Amino acid sequence: MNSFDRFYGGWQEQLRHLVDQLAAAPKPPISPDHHHQLHHLVSKFMDHYAEYHRTKALEVDRDVLSVLAAPWITALERSLQWIGGCRPTTVFHLVYTESSILFESHMIDILRGYRTGDLGDLSPSQFRGVSELQCDTVREENAITEELSEWQDGMSDLMVASSNLEEKIGKLGAIVKKADDLRLKTVRRVVELLTPQQAVEFLISASELQFGIRGWGLNLGKSPNNLTQKEKEK
Repeated sequence: MNSFDRFYGGWQEQLRHLVDQLAAAPKPPISPDHHHQLHHLVSKFMDHYAEYHRTKALEVDRDVLSVLAAPWITALERSLQWIGGCRPTTVFHLVYTESSILFESHMIDILRGYRTGDLGDLSPSQFRGVSELQCDTVREENAITEELSEWQDGMSDLMVASSNLEEKIGKLGAIVKKADDLRLKTVRRVVELLTPQQAVEFLISASELQFGIRGWGLNLGKSPNNLTQKEKEK
């Protein structure tokens, strides 16, 4: 187990504590004091998320291939990754899904003019902001994908110039960092478009999705088909 393995385990544990704090946060209607409390919790969560990316960037500099192999996560999680992490555009699918579910559950109240204040109560300007951000993110995501594709095509050059390997690996690290920067920037900008209450709900949903996928991956790893003969005989 390397240092990043240990860091990731502790980071995940702290993430669960933060999600518990978000889940216990005040619900609408909220007072100005509650609004301040929610803003503090969201900032605390985002600082934790940023810490992960700062530490990961150092690991990329040390061994980018290890970061892409990601031995600290499950095989299922690795199968869903895009350049060392989730696709930034996954954030928008989550926002739209949660908004639709909550809107349907509160439809009568919302149509009567009652403001629920949750993700099902996004304003037209918020929807417009999310849509515009999604378009920008798709463009950036596609550009990074193309950059990785060009890097992969260029690897054939190593057959005749193996001395360029270190330089090529360095370029790969830069691509991974660019993907991580887009991931962090996308989450930050989505949170900025939401009210503190909506941001709390969004961050809880995103974390629960992450925990769920990890849980499924761990369970798959324990299935009989994935056990060694010695493990099956125990």
